[in-house]
Amino acid sequence: VNAPDRRSYAILRETLGELGMPAYVIPGNHDGRAEMREAFGDWGYLPRDGEFLHYTIEEHPLRLIGLDSVIPGKEGGRMCADRLAWLAARLEEAPKQPTLIFMHHPPFETGIGFMDKYGFEGAGEMEAVVRGHPQVEWVLCGHMHRQIQMRWGGTVASTAPSITFQIMLDLARRSQGAFVMEPSACSIFSWTPDSGVKTYLSIIGDYGPHRSFA
Repeated sequence: VNAPDRRSYAILRETLGELGMPAYVIPGNHDGRAEMREAFGDWGYLPRDGEFLHYTIEEHPLRLIGLDSVIPGKEGGRMCADRLAWLAARLEEAPKQPTLIFMHHPPFETGIGFMDKYGFEGAGEMEAVVRGHPQVEWVLCGHMHRQIQMRWGGTVASTAPSITFQIMLDLARRSQGAFVMEPSACSIFSWTPDSGVKTYLSIIGDYGPHRSFA
């Protein structure tokens, strides 16, 4: 949501409910933790107490770990000592279980200067934790409103495109903040025991009927 009010979360909850599949939410820099707990607490996976909205999803072949990287009132992200300790403990619980970590802020520089300037506190420490756990097959992030992929922490890390506008692809170190109405998109992930995680870019929109090559 763009603002953590009840109406926005009610609309989001209704929309996600139409998917017909499990949906797992994590907080971003526009969210409110208390409001998210109120809106989605009955979905069964968000912690009922504590400061952070971390959790694990254990019922799928690919283990999912959702992380709370929010600094209230700030644009950038953080993995403090408490959050790092929680992540390390969860990874140590299942060292042979294929795992995907998802979080809002990317813990790495993306090359888009306007967004990188907000920073991510504890990025190096988090990378060391992930590098020590080879069962982590992917680290998926948001925040950037653009798809970016790179090697990080001994695995692959990426940011998802946006279902609204995209951030301008400006790789100048002192780029000015701008957005562009490029097509909306989302990341689709597939996991199999033989090949691990694969990702696909799905462009959202009506581009006409499918056409057979036959």
